[in-house]
Amino acid sequence: MAKAVKPLKKLKLAGFNNLTKSLSFNLYDVCWAKTAEEKQGYIAYINDEYNARRWTEILTRTAEIIGANILNVARQDYEPQGASVTVLISEEPVLEQSQLPPDVLVGDETPQIMAGHLDKSHICVHTYPEAHPDNGICTFRADVEVSTCGRISPLHALNYLMREFEPDVLNLDYRVRGFTRDVSGRKHWIDHRINSIQNFIDGDLRDIYHCIDVNVYQENLFHTKLMYKKLDLDRYLFGGKKVRSELKPEERKRIKRRLKREIEEIFYSRSMA
Repeated sequence: MAKAVKPLKKLKLAGFNNLTKSLSFNLYDVCWAKTAEEKQGYIAYINDEYNARRWTEILTRTAEIIGANILNVARQDYEPQGASVTVLISEEPVLEQSQLPPDVLVGDETPQIMAGHLDKSHICVHTYPEAHPDNGICTFRADVEVSTCGRISPLHALNYLMREFEPDVLNLDYRVRGFTRDVSGRKHWIDHRINSIQNFIDGDLRDIYHCIDVNVYQENLFHTKLMYKKLDLDRYLFGGKKVRSELKPEERKRIKRRLKREIEEIFYSRSMA
């Protein structure tokens, strides 16, 4: 269950909440595929498991969790691999044509109007599956952004998205932009309490990751990166236990070293000798 985002006490706004809250996920899945056929199989699996239709389902559920209403969905699968989905959302319910005031209706046409703030809230994803031609390493990267305007918070979707993927490496960026005014006219640059994104991650999820924070509190910028702790070979071999049973002990150790290096390089964002 998503944790509550604690609001600041006695904050009464003069009008609409103009703060924009953006949560960006940079997800990495790492896999070992020995042969060219296995690599093609991994890419095919990713394209099938995380195609635009599946991502639409995930992002629709994300919108439900944060309490947003969907205005529009655009999605695209790419050749030879990858997908993109963008979901336009709003805080307020979407009005049907019959609910709109008469002065916004033109003949029998559906009006193409919305309040200005509605087009500033969105959820989107872009995916990048790839396989190295020589060393057996395959990676799947997905960039997800949940950006909201108003009272709704993207932090509510954090645990759902982490559980949906359980990635090997996860980079999280959370930023609050703009300002909103209270009834006295005073500007507020944030409307809730936060000192780390980790505050909003369930304990059982934090326990399986090594976590590092890099925060700039005075700018309302929060960054957390996570790396899966346990390097169980069955988790990373494309084909699982069956493939592991065919590997010699020395080959298993070699593969684990290469996987560990790959994951750590992604986590620390630098190449290691």
